[in-house]
Amino acid sequence: MNATADAARIAALDIRYGQVGLLQLKLRSTDPGAILDELTGKVATVPQFFRQTPICLDLAELAGEPDVAEMRGVIEAIRRCGMLVVGFAEGPASAALAKAMSLPVIAGFRPQNAAPRTVAAGVPTLAPAPAPAPPPQPLPALIHAQPVRSGQRIYARDRDLIVTASVGAAAEVMADGCVHIYGALRGRAMAGVRGDAGARVFTREFHAELVGVAGVFKVFEQLPADLAGQPVQAQLDGEELRFARLG
Repeated sequence: MNATADAARIAALDIRYGQVGLLQLKLRSTDPGAILDELTGKVATVPQFFRQTPICLDLAELAGEPDVAEMRGVIEAIRRCGMLVVGFAEGPASAALAKAMSLPVIAGFRPQNAAPRTVAAGVPTLAPAPAPAPPPQPLPALIHAQPVRSGQRIYARDRDLIVTASVGAAAEVMADGCVHIYGALRGRAMAGVRGDAGARVFTREFHAELVGVAGVFKVFEQLPADLAGQPVQAQLDGEELRFARLG
């Protein structure tokens, strides 16, 4: 068989689930001017991190349900700050807007397990509810034994992440649980990315570009300079991200 025929048999693409981390922007206003002013200040601290960054919009804390025109103004303000809105977080206000604006609603997979219906003497009834399922066993930590190089992104879904080497500048490590880095952290580390406020970031050598826990983050210019090069842990104290030397 010749090379042309072999090439014709190769599939043009695959569709697979992937591990994708998205920044979430929780809106409390749809005023484009206010959004532009506040975002400009945040982006100015670390512009290279936010440039062309995909953003998911969370509308849950808005006082009312925005219309398409309002949302177009919001998205344009975000675009002017260098970020790209790629969808909406799941919520009551999101579905109609997403459809009108040809953007997806981004949500975790939730299987629906409805109780089966049975029929006795012509009368439909619900079958007895099944016994409660045992709580799921926690997943073991994801262990990454190689250096995380510039441009790489590692995500541990529903578990901790352990990196036994270093995390390079412009690299990114994320976990739904805690992040443990046994080498130097020179890039970005985010723990509790799905809202676990009790998660922590640990590293043996602290030179981070950005550290975050449960959506609260600080960038290089905001990180404590006296802890540079030290073994450090980061954790939330209420709404404040705090850093302390380990040991």
